[in-house]
Amino acid sequence: MADTAIVLQKQRDIQSQEEWTRLTREFLASMDVALSSKATYERQLRQFLSWMDETARLEKLASREFEQQDILAYKQSLLDQGLSVYTINSYLSVVRKLFEWLEAMKIYPNIARVKGLQKPRGYRKEPLSKEQLREILDSLDRSGLDGLRDYAMINLMARTGLRDVEVSRAMVSDIRQKSGKPVLWVQGKGRDAKDDFVLLTPEAEKPVRAYLKARGKLQENAPVFCSHSDRNKGQALTTRSISRIVKESFRDVGLDSKQLTAHSLRHTAITLSILGGASLHQAQAMARHSSSDTTLIYFHNLDRVEAGAEQFIAF
Repeated sequence: MADTAIVLQKQRDIQSQEEWTRLTREFLASMDVALSSKATYERQLRQFLSWMDETARLEKLASREFEQQDILAYKQSLLDQGLSVYTINSYLSVVRKLFEWLEAMKIYPNIARVKGLQKPRGYRKEPLSKEQLREILDSLDRSGLDGLRDYAMINLMARTGLRDVEVSRAMVSDIRQKSGKPVLWVQGKGRDAKDDFVLLTPEAEKPVRAYLKARGKLQENAPVFCSHSDRNKGQALTTRSISRIVKESFRDVGLDSKQLTAHSLRHTAITLSILGGASLHQAQAMARHSSSDTTLIYFHNLDRVEAGAEQFIAF
């Protein structure tokens, strides 16, 4: 009887938007994931809750009439917004996790067993050619701190495959020696510690050292790349700022495409390493891909272009 009373109380807890919000917070608190992931899930669930409120589906939820067709309607609303396949799948994933939890807690049946969208083959962003990369770097004015920073950062990302979040997290103390060679220790995507590194070749390290020297004496916990504006002076560049700086540098040389973003520099590094002769194992280690299948996509795409059967067609 006591268990039944608890279940009934939990089921009543879904009667209002405030209680629904409380439930989603309880769900998030139960997740054993990084704080950054929780923040993403929370934002996505707020969007889901807002959609339910706008479409009067909270009332259906309270009367226990909310069903799989409503989840499909949410999926369609995401499609109607023109969001990418990856964004839509991410939004649907957290909703699926939520209803799995609700069912496990005996609060609501899992009616969110809906398929995500099929991911496109290959990768989302295009790499730069050597000529495009050189044009971008040559266009940067290195007479001031901002220019020194932007050159060092873009050059580093194109030579190591660093993600924008890894650049944002980099501190001066992360630049060290390993087996007698300079490396930068990084906290990768979804990682809780700086447990991997990228090799700093002389071409990658020299501009970074020049930029750091221009900033004067720095503490070890100072960010490698920081803001020089009066408002945020000395603070680490955010991923948004990094993306903006990179995108603006592309536009300044006439490269303005949705397929060319800060992430393109990562694709550029991996692609150029393979074209330069890196093996699958070497490219995977630099990219820090957990699976070699991800790295193989780059090899396959290059092979497809270089050895395309279309070249043998003649009329």
